[in-house]
Amino acid sequence: MTRVRLFAGAADILGATELELQAATAGELRAALTAGHGVSAEQVITRCSLLVDGVRAAGDDHPVAEDSLVDVLPPFAGG
Repeated sequence: MTRVRLFAGAADILGATELELQAATAGELRAALTAGHGVSAEQVITRCSLLVDGVRAAGDDHPVAEDSLVDVLPPFAGG
């Protein structure tokens, strides 16, 4: 299972800071995160960046290994 860490709004909407999910790609992972959580979860998760083992997933076809660590990061601004 892939270890998924959720931050800020993503953690709030899903009610957890960490999950274990099974997915082969970033797109499958997003689908697993939003399944059963309604439109609001989909709106939040689709805006988030996914870091797979420290590398930004550039598209839904980005591979996710079974032992990967994925960080779900909502948009943020610094300054």
